[in-house]
Amino acid sequence: MGTSDLIIDAVNTAADANPSLPTPPARLPRPALFLDMDGVLAPLAATPDAVVPDARRTAVIRSVAERLNGRVAIISGRTIAEIDRIAESASASASGVHGLERRRADGSLDRAEADPAVRDAVAAFHDFAETRPGVIVEDKAVSAGLHFRQARGEADAVAALAARLAGETGLTLQAGNLVVELKTPGTDKGTALTAFMAEAPFEGAIPVMLGDDLTDEDGFRAAAALGGFGVLVGPSRETAALYGLPDVDAVLAWLDAVEETP
Repeated sequence: MGTSDLIIDAVNTAADANPSLPTPPARLPRPALFLDMDGVLAPLAATPDAVVPDARRTAVIRSVAERLNGRVAIISGRTIAEIDRIAESASASASGVHGLERRRADGSLDRAEADPAVRDAVAAFHDFAETRPGVIVEDKAVSAGLHFRQARGEADAVAALAARLAGETGLTLQAGNLVVELKTPGTDKGTALTAFMAEAPFEGAIPVMLGDDLTDEDGFRAAAALGGFGVLVGPSRETAALYGLPDVDAVLAWLDAVEETP
């Protein structure tokens, strides 16, 4: 499958759905939870800015983090600043922009230096969006995002542009749910999870990654490699996750029920 095909496939991830995955167990020995934001902790919205804080979500994250002695991290394509805005800083540990930003439990921060080609990608995305209503450009400094949730008919053109720019710039192409991103190479959600698992308070725990789209597959595989598992949120599809939950409400209910077994 080529890059363009992969992007288009991300638009309709449920088209070739597998049978529903089983619900993950809520009682686990020393779990460490790694949670995507959009589509997992927060419902998908028409624009990135439309996702806002929610009192229930914030309370659930804080409660489960307290029960698990801080072994909770939000791993998202959003920046850490955006993660904190939406989750109201409920998670001390966080990774943004697919691992290019990472904040440890002690508050120390790692941030990759932006590839200069990101500026070229941002400019090209703005040129593209200028004549296509509903297409939104997101500049994250270390990456450039192009959202087409409000312009789904542009999927083919978005795929072609992103694939061409990736080839020309050497940036990593990341296909998500009705968004493509050209990012500084070197990290993904799996590398972020693996880095957290080598540090306190996560070290020696069983990693559980919750995600909804193709960007989370790296996290599912990393969790499995370290003795844990992935949980796919939303419609079933081909995935490395072993378990599934149907939607954000089910995620919050499951997080409320998670307990560490002796």
